[in-house]
Amino acid sequence: MSHKKVTVVGAGHVGATAAQRIIEKQLANVVLVDIVEGLAEGKALDMWQSAATEGFDSTIVGSSKYDDTDGSDVIVITAGIARKPGMSRDDLWPLMPRLLLVWLMRRRTDRLTPLSLWYRILWTL
Repeated sequence: MSHKKVTVVGAGHVGATAAQRIIEKQLANVVLVDIVEGLAEGKALDMWQSAATEGFDSTIVGSSKYDDTDGSDVIVITAGIARKPGMSRDDLWPLMPRLLLVWLMRRRTDRLTPLSLWYRILWTL
């Protein structure tokens, strides 16, 4: 089966869960990217090793390099700053210049995947 390629930027709880659902439902092959060295690689390996028992043939690769996103059909950005105890999602707004974050990620991936569809998971959902 031929699969599309989806990049998920951010290997935290939301990003890892999104990546897992995409591969389990065989919607696409996934590249999971995170700036924390080894995080995306470890989570992707754990997910990929469940393929035999869960019965899917989609692949997942973890990376801290945006070069691996080359050729992605869809890019999902879930990266952000985790809340500290007692913080609301509204408290994060001054800490996360969202547009700058998205712009920087897009600049990194646009040179590799200029026609990809961008999808942003908002922190307020």
